[in-house]
Amino acid sequence: MDVQKSRDTPTTILMLPWIGYGHLSAYLELAKVLSKRNNFLIYFCSTPVNLDSIKRKVVPSSSSIQFVELHLPSSPEFPPHLHTTNALPPRLTPTLHKAFAAAASPFEAILQTLCPHLLIYDSLQPWAPQIASSLNIPAINFNTTAASIICHALHNINYPDTKFPLSDWVLHNYWKGKYTTADPTNSERIRRVRESFLYCLSASHDVSLINSCREIEGEYMDYLSVLLKKKVIAVGPLAYEPREDEDEEDEDYSRIKNWLDKKEVSSTVLVSFGSEYFPSKQEMEDIGNGLEESGANFIWVIRFPKGEENRRVEEALPEGFVEKAGERAMILKDWAPQGKILKHRSIGGFVSHCGWNSVMESILLGVPVIGVPMHVDQPYNAGLVEEAGLGVEAKRDPDGRIQREEVAKLIREVVVNKNREDLRTKVKEMSEILRSKGDEKIEEMVAQISLLLKI
Repeated sequence: MDVQKSRDTPTTILMLPWIGYGHLSAYLELAKVLSKRNNFLIYFCSTPVNLDSIKRKVVPSSSSIQFVELHLPSSPEFPPHLHTTNALPPRLTPTLHKAFAAAASPFEAILQTLCPHLLIYDSLQPWAPQIASSLNIPAINFNTTAASIICHALHNINYPDTKFPLSDWVLHNYWKGKYTTADPTNSERIRRVRESFLYCLSASHDVSLINSCREIEGEYMDYLSVLLKKKVIAVGPLAYEPREDEDEEDEDYSRIKNWLDKKEVSSTVLVSFGSEYFPSKQEMEDIGNGLEESGANFIWVIRFPKGEENRRVEEALPEGFVEKAGERAMILKDWAPQGKILKHRSIGGFVSHCGWNSVMESILLGVPVIGVPMHVDQPYNAGLVEEAGLGVEAKRDPDGRIQREEVAKLIREVVVNKNREDLRTKVKEMSEILRSKGDEKIEEMVAQISLLLKI
């Protein structure tokens, strides 16, 4: 490529995440870091409802990120405002997957129109790298999950009768039993998801990107590289970090900040279980009772599926809970500025479902994780965090029930009695290490893109 021409012509990258909010968030943070580099133009492709939810996280003056709408098939039962996993009623999850798979044709039209130099795609859309290949557009897979769970999955598929060669700490007994016992009602859906995931990994051109860091998952990345027979590049942790001047612009956060300002340093926990999981009535009671018995201050973010937005939070909580908690508690409905809350000096722990984005964000901001995993990859993430000394996991009983005493005990140890200063020290040190890297974390990725595209 002519040197002067390469300087004048931007390198265009089209990014296509899965439409889950956690995936969307990680892809957007990668787009923002890439867009700061000279000569990169990012096309960020998702559904209109998803794009509307993230545009405020992009600096208004940025012209290096352009949003591209991907329209899914709609129906009276599945209108456009439901084309996202964010607060999606669980019964519509199969519909969402089917609609996303049907988006291959409009996505091909987008690729033909934009003709990007590179496609960066997620792990649940095998049609994306297939279409890119047919148009001679190189494609790279970017995974938003931890390397450790991918390692476990690929090892179990490739070497089912052999012991996992790295730490066997990940799942305690309840989750081991749950994940090794097949559910016949979901077997076909699980098979399709697994096939899509494996294809997306194998189709990636020479390398695979992952939202993690070698400081936490180095040995897993090395083993994953062996399993994939390709280079694995860490580009994380990628997490949204609010600007300092945003506090003045955010009226919702001002109320939260005023409440937090009255609390002692590291005396409060943030409690949140993500945008896609809605704890059962029993789980809410067990968590609530654990919070009450812990004696800690807490901010609890409670969400409802779309269609149930008018429910009162009191309906989801144990009877009399709000009155008993009094000034120790702030209950927030539907949404909270998670990053801003975690950055506040009064926050001493994060009671989390251990979605990978939340784990990365908590570690990056120096807050110990108190894991209460719910499903999918979260039990693996909780195990990884505990083994790394960056948090603890509230173990369930043999029947899978959340143990209120366990939740209360861990919160007391980490936040109230300060018995686990080892966690606080280690997560602060890890935070400093990761934050000192800044945007250097994508240097290897940028070099690989340059090599791939010969720029």
